[in-house]
Amino acid sequence: MVTDDATEADRRDAHDDRQADSADDRPADSADDRPADSADDPQVDALGTAGRRAGRSGRPTRRRFLALGGAAGAVALAGCSAEPTDGGDGSDGSDGDDGSDGSDGDDGTDGEDGEDEETPTLTVATYSSFIDAPSVSPGEWLKEEFESRVDAELEWATPDNEVNYYVERADSGASIDADLYVGLTTEDLVRVDETLDDDLFAERGEIERFDDVREGLLFDPFDRAVPFDTGYVSLVYDGTATEAPETFEGLLDDEHAGALIAQNPGASTTGRSFLLHTVHRFGDGPDGAVEGADGDPDYDYLDYWAALQDNDVRVLGSWDDAYAAWSEGEAPMVVSYSTDQVFADMEGEDLEEHQIRFLNDQAYANPEGMAVFADADEPELAREFMSFMLEPDVQGQIAERNVAFPATDTAELPDDYAELAQEPSEPVTFTYDELQGSVSEWVEDWERQFAGN
Repeated sequence: MVTDDATEADRRDAHDDRQADSADDRPADSADDRPADSADDPQVDALGTAGRRAGRSGRPTRRRFLALGGAAGAVALAGCSAEPTDGGDGSDGSDGDDGSDGSDGDDGTDGEDGEDEETPTLTVATYSSFIDAPSVSPGEWLKEEFESRVDAELEWATPDNEVNYYVERADSGASIDADLYVGLTTEDLVRVDETLDDDLFAERGEIERFDDVREGLLFDPFDRAVPFDTGYVSLVYDGTATEAPETFEGLLDDEHAGALIAQNPGASTTGRSFLLHTVHRFGDGPDGAVEGADGDPDYDYLDYWAALQDNDVRVLGSWDDAYAAWSEGEAPMVVSYSTDQVFADMEGEDLEEHQIRFLNDQAYANPEGMAVFADADEPELAREFMSFMLEPDVQGQIAERNVAFPATDTAELPDDYAELAQEPSEPVTFTYDELQGSVSEWVEDWERQFAGN
């Protein structure tokens, strides 16, 4: 059930309390969507383990965090490593084994007068396909372009469990070891705030070109995350092999048995968005259907997913795995994004094999944001990177290379982009307030049912 118990003042009081506590109590020492290998089950190849439910109060509460990103269960992430990656330039992301630049001084200078400071390093965490997708990725281009404009080195970090990795580290008092996270969603921020008493992310501060961001994409009531792109989760299908149904109910027809590949919503941003679309469509139970949900109040999203299971839907652990399996012809339909023809056109592929279907003329809107970690070593450099991400030419490159829509109105895009990147007539989404106290429960209930069938 969606709840909306917190007022704006309540939320900001809770946020201010956490921020004040964070300054006193944080220990000094305190990387869609792309985790583990698939299991052997033909229906569900990667499921997380259900954990404790989030409280439904308006104020975020401290609770055991559910790490939902592996083939067999919850992953204890505090001990996992998130080694920086080189972004494709062949370097190891450092100047030397001793962390120096070869100088004889320990203060980052040239060892004489301290005039030549060591080039600062910005560590940016993100999901793996932002760096190395089965289609195209913006990571390498962004690294090279940022380093050409700013006197700094950029290192990518892509932990398997993405932002959940940093939540677990913060919860255990471990160091974050990153300055910025790129790829946050509304659901991510809800889980962060429900899990941690202290702030994981800082307020955004002064970001150049922030006013260029389309207002409808702003999703963080505490002004931490800045959108950098958005997408619409839809069906992508091979039009030479099948004709996708026009409605959610049509996916249950016998002719589409075994025809759909989806993603585990506990481990994949894409999968979670598709799950949320089914919650939005069918509601979450007779005790209180989601506002605007259609159909019988005794039939909810779990009933719909049970019917999908009966029709042999295949659920993989990540968008990468699902899209790769679809590309290999393992099924004619996959849950993906309505910008798929952008990639297909870039690769010179047959667009008939990359058709888009908006079920019930809808798609779930999934804006992505970036935010500075509260314990960042380079907070101002991180904000400079955020400003860089909103530059018109950079926005255009992100949209093309991440196969998404830009977050700003000033992005420089090819003339035919609007023809290839399709938008639904009715975008749907849940707000932060609607997801608070609900999204973890929806995912856990799905996992419990799916694993038991």
